[in-house]
Amino acid sequence: QVRLVESGGGSVQAGGSLRLSCTSSGYTYNIGAMAWFRQAPGKEREGVAAIRTAGGGTFYAHSVLGRFTIAHDNAKNTLYLQMNRLQPEDTAMYYCAGGQSPDMLLSEVEYDIWGRGAQVTVSS
Repeated sequence: QVRLVESGGGSVQAGGSLRLSCTSSGYTYNIGAMAWFRQAPGKEREGVAAIRTAGGGTFYAHSVLGRFTIAHDNAKNTLYLQMNRLQPEDTAMYYCAGGQSPDMLLSEVEYDIWGRGAQVTVSS
């Protein structure tokens, strides 16, 4: 019954910033980690950033390290992705995902709850 809904996508010029949000509803007690994935047309889905909801650190793909920041607000049941210095290569559909207790935090096979996605378009 857990549902994830992304928001905050849009269009921005290269070098700009966007902040994605993912709100969780329903029973979320079994969600041990949440993550952001993205998929561009014609490409495979890739892990972007992940965080353990009870603490313990974050993990980022090398391509976004230093530019993106993932955070989770337990009180609001909301996951965030702050994206700075965006590049055209960041253009993709961004998905919010939740998993029970994944060991490989950026592996999509570890997540079984997914949002519908939010489009991010970066123009040069």
